[in-house]
Amino acid sequence: MSVDSSISNSDKLLLAAIDLIASKGYKGVTTLEIAAAAGFSEKTLFRHFGSKQNLLEAAFDRFHYAEEMTRLFEEKLIWDLQTDLLLISRTYHEIMNRNRKMIMISVKEADNLPGFRERTLKHPRQFISILTNYFTVMAGKGKLTDVNPEIQAYSFISMNYGVFANNLDIGTISLEAFIKESVQTFTRGLMP
Repeated sequence: MSVDSSISNSDKLLLAAIDLIASKGYKGVTTLEIAAAAGFSEKTLFRHFGSKQNLLEAAFDRFHYAEEMTRLFEEKLIWDLQTDLLLISRTYHEIMNRNRKMIMISVKEADNLPGFRERTLKHPRQFISILTNYFTVMAGKGKLTDVNPEIQAYSFISMNYGVFANNLDIGTISLEAFIKESVQTFTRGLMP
């Protein structure tokens, strides 16, 4: 792995861990291999993270979507359902695909490490909460039908995660075509 010299030492270790764990599995890679791939000694890895599991958990927190999605909801929404859902869906897929290796590691390793499953659920739960709040506010503005905002948030996220997990860009359907049509359908179902 070639590591960019402009990124922090911690991020170099996180990226090396993601690459190696994605290819070899959590148990198949050592802290010595991770440190060497990042250009450091194993001692440096332990100084920064203390353990391989702490390193993986830090990578998961660093390269997941909750923080970026929170900023999007705070700064970029215009309170037009279709426009906002398009932005949310496109941003979600951009982040998820950028961090595909990390997300796939979290799915694969969730049951293998103590406490890791709960940590992996933190980001989706936060996203559901933010999107639920958005739908609640939209309903309060009279821009949504009478629906359960939490169920709609869960449905929207599940639909998008399903496409991400199945890597939709196969066959004749592009991700962009899916996003446009699914958001259009979802919007029609929610607008009064």
